[in-house]
Amino acid sequence: MNLVKNVGQTDRNIRYAAAGILVLISILGGPWWLGLVGLILLGTAYFGTCAAYMPLGIDTTKNDKE
Repeated sequence: MNLVKNVGQTDRNIRYAAAGILVLISILGGPWWLGLVGLILLGTAYFGTCAAYMPLGIDTTKNDKE
């Protein structure tokens, strides 16, 4: 299965930062589901593909400067 990249670099950087914060909060005693959301954000940032963007037709790679 070939996943089309639809998450641009700025979007990825925001996802990495948010993932780190959410996982850290979860580790420090926050709800477990925050860690899960953080891991999902981490995965979408790493692979550059967001399944939620696909049916909505969102592609933030167009915002990246060449």
